[in-house]
Amino acid sequence: MNVEIISIGDELLIGQTVNTNASWIGKELSYLGARIVKTISISDQKKEILEGLSNIKNTTDCVIITGGLGPTKDDITKHTLCEFFNTSLELHKPTLEKIQNFFALRNRPMLESNNLQAELPKSCRILENNYGTAAGMWFESKGTIFISLPGVPYEMKGIMTEEVIPKLTSKFELQSMFYRTALTQGIGESFLAEIIKDWESKIYSLGYSLAYLPSPGIVKLRITSTRGKKDAPEIDELFKELEAQIPKYFFGYDSDTLASVIGSQLKAKNLTIGTVESCTAGKLASTITEVPGASAYYLGSLLTYSNELKHHLANVKKDTILKYGAVSEQVAIEMAKGGQHKLGVDICISATGIAGPDGGSAEKPVGLVWVAIATPTKTISHKLQFSQHRGRNIHMTTLSALNLLRIALND
Repeated sequence: MNVEIISIGDELLIGQTVNTNASWIGKELSYLGARIVKTISISDQKKEILEGLSNIKNTTDCVIITGGLGPTKDDITKHTLCEFFNTSLELHKPTLEKIQNFFALRNRPMLESNNLQAELPKSCRILENNYGTAAGMWFESKGTIFISLPGVPYEMKGIMTEEVIPKLTSKFELQSMFYRTALTQGIGESFLAEIIKDWESKIYSLGYSLAYLPSPGIVKLRITSTRGKKDAPEIDELFKELEAQIPKYFFGYDSDTLASVIGSQLKAKNLTIGTVESCTAGKLASTITEVPGASAYYLGSLLTYSNELKHHLANVKKDTILKYGAVSEQVAIEMAKGGQHKLGVDICISATGIAGPDGGSAEKPVGLVWVAIATPTKTISHKLQFSQHRGRNIHMTTLSALNLLRIALND
């Protein structure tokens, strides 16, 4: 099944809204064995929508359209589809009843514009929306299925999961794919490829494909099988081999994060943690606490951006700062130890650096960071050197610090 995805909305084109719908649809349908041949974003103008629909390839089996089904005047997708499929709107009473119930349950008044959402094209098959007021629509023309869905992500996902996917899988003989993704931190894509080249060759020899998916600080490795879940055990074994080969960099699978992996380790060991932050300005704390239930192990943070607060809050000696500078191994270690004592935690992570873009020198350039971790038995420190980009430096410091902690917890 060849699929094209059309996302409608000016907000997507100007970058006001990130198009998560297309990526989610692509992922879900690819997992089922569909082939995504094109994804486009277009303006919510009739001319652009008609042009997008007219340019569908004759080899495309299914077109998924999202957006433009709301109650306001700028939502014109439904009217444009009527023109394209040479049909007209009519009141769909079951949809009207659903909309009325939707507002009644929320004790909210219905507007005329909400009533109009129950007017749907005569020639389409209605796809029920159990999460909002805009019904989905299923058209068929010249062997191609056209599916129009609301742009609100949770509504779109609900209709896709409950209506679209079951109908598509019953209509097409799809060979479900299986894939799993390993997560690495602290090594670049090219260096990683060199280290694991023999392992990669083994993957291809077994009939699988491997994709490198790099992002700042993280490289994902995805193995895909076109034969479905029956290959899951063998793929799991391949990843176990990889984990044994690169334990310093390998930290999890699929939707894992460094914070969630560390959280599980801390819970298992019954350890508490805190942070003392300078250049990361709270990013470490916020990342750790993104994990539900983090209060079981994370106790708090000291944000010591100034030298004075490094001394007063984290007990860093003034002489240490004067002698070595705020961005130094010695200060990072005293921050971690001081935070461990002040916060009353088993483990404390500290980070001090020059985030940039200003403030660097020949001796200590922008992007220089020192991270330290104080544990019940030892204190470790690590020097990092990143780029001139402030946001990237903060992000990379956070990931690197958490990975260092993961390694320390495994020792």
